[in-house]
Parts: sequence; C-alpha cells; structure tokens
Amino acid sequence: MDNGTQLLRVEGLTIAFPGEGAAIEAVRDVSFHIDRGEAIAVVGESGSGKSVTALSLARLLPIPPAEFRGGQITFDGRDVSSLSNNELRNLRGGGIAYIFQEPGTSLNPVFRIGAQIGEAIRLHRPEITDVDAEIIRLLDIVGIRDPGQRMRDYPHQLSGGMQQRVMIAMALGCHPKLLVADEPTTALDVTIQKQVMDLLKDLRTRLQMTILLITHNFGIVSDFADRVLVMYRGRIVEQGPTQQVLRAPRHPYTRALIDCIPRLGSGHGRLRTIDHLAIEAALRHA
Repeated sequence: MDNGTQLLRVEGLTIAFPGEGAAIEAVRDVSFHIDRGEAIAVVGESGSGKSVTALSLARLLPIPPAEFRGGQITFDGRDVSSLSNNELRNLRGGGIAYIFQEPGTSLNPVFRIGAQIGEAIRLHRPEITDVDAEIIRLLDIVGIRDPGQRMRDYPHQLSGGMQQRVMIAMALGCHPKLLVADEPTTALDVTIQKQVMDLLKDLRTRLQMTILLITHNFGIVSDFADRVLVMYRGRIVEQGPTQQVLRAPRHPYTRALIDCIPRLGSGHGRLRTIDHLAIEAALRHA
C-alpha cells in the first residue's frame, strides 16, 4: 500500500528482558504495518510476544527491565523513539488507546466511572466544554443503558462486561487514531465475549476506527480482522489476509492453532493440543 495510507509501521523491533544468565528476547525482528481504517489481529499463545509488541508501540514498557535492542516504530509519520515526554503523553490515549483484558484492575475502584471517563476527555480533548454530555454520549455509544445514571456508579457496581464497555468508552473519549484491544474478552464468559466483539465491530464501522486486536483465539478473528499476524516465540511466523490464512495456513504453528479451535458437530473426540516438540522439529527440517 501507499505509505500515505499507513498509520503505523514497525520495522525490526527487538525487545529483551533479563533472564538467568543471558537476556531473553521476548520480541525478535518483528515487522508489520497497519493501514488507516484497517483491523488486524495478532494471534499467538501466552508468551509469544504479542502484548510486549503492543505496549512497545506507545513506549509503555519500563526500561529497565525491558531492553530495546533495535528497530523503528513510526506512528502517523513520526518516529516514536524521538518523541518528547509531552509528545508521548499526547500519543498515549490521543494517538494510541489501549483496552486490556482485566477491566476490573484497569478501573480505579474509588472513583465513579463518569469521573474516570471525564479525566480522559479533559486531558486529550480540552475543546469539549460539556464533559458530562460527552460522557453520556460515549456510554450510550458502547451500549450502556441509562448512561446518565450509570456514570455515577463505581466500578464494583458493574458486571465484567459493563466494565469492559466503560473501558472502551474511556478509550473513545481520548479520540484515538489507533485502538489496541489486548485480549479484551479473555476474562469474560462466552456470551459477553461475543457482545464485546460485536461492539468493537460496530464501532469500527460507525467510527471508521483503526484497530489492533491481540488474542490467542483464532475463533474470534475470522469475521473481525482484515489481516492476521501469527506470533511464535517472539517472531511473526506468518501473516496475510485473514481468510487466506485460515483456509490455507503455511506455518505448522498456524495450523496447530487453527486445529485447536473447538467446532460444533465435530464429535466427542479429544480436544487437539499444540505439540511444540513436533513444531520445533518441523521448523528444524524446513
């Protein structure tokens, strides 16, 4: 694609953490891009480097212990590594907003949810004069009924699904150019997972949002993401249009992830698991 359509470009990103003896590279030579208005998914098991990659985009990893060993991140035409502290504050939320998997731990338990959303609005959109009206509008967008009353609730008064909707409203309040959803459904039951994913799909359509979805579950990306990146042990081992990767995966790890998806009507056989020894052997002989 033309570089004018690119919102984010990552080239050769390598991040290490201290280990016993030598440092461990959690992310190794990762390169990808995201176009404006695109939804992409980064898929892989826990420990594959997905979240480290996502946090690196806005320089949210503490250094140390994290060690930046190389690469470049360009967001909206600017090198993230060259941004000042003030510019980074604007990037975090106003440029790239995050939704994490545990909304209950991301929300402050001693403040009402309206106050927390309002803080994000005041910080990143000072032109908004009627903050309460904007809070109500955002809560309504994410599907929370009676938003004028709910904005006065504390986080513990909401279900996990509603807490996640509040986190999405807070992210939208920053008016971000890129929304990073890091395992946004992991802590929720299956019914609420679908509601949250349907909400993200609807927001993408209505607001023409650019979304980076981090997940371990291939089952939720098929009708959400335009492209998928598969990470294994800190590297991107396969990437391409989502339906193409799902229909004809080239990498043995991608095939193993897809085989692990439970399917209705597939009988009562054992659930498939990932045989890492077999994958490593296949890679050595590839």
